[in-house]
Amino acid sequence: MNPEKEELYFVVMNHEEQYSIWPHWKDVPLGWTAIDSPMEKAACLEYIEKVWTDMRPLSLRKYLAEHANDPADNKKNV
Repeated sequence: MNPEKEELYFVVMNHEEQYSIWPHWKDVPLGWTAIDSPMEKAACLEYIEKVWTDMRPLSLRKYLAEHANDPADNKKNV
């Protein structure tokens, strides 16, 4: 019997929309939220691969979106 296969995990996400997995029997750490019911590790990793398509933290994505057309941010140092 493979104990890792039997182990169930939560997919967890933090405020920056970064994902990880966490053993179902441990308390989810502060700053992280369980996304769904516990699943086998492979199912958790498959879920994360599907939904976490942009690895940049949320704060960086927001900043870049807000400043995309700001000429001051587009100046190049020569």
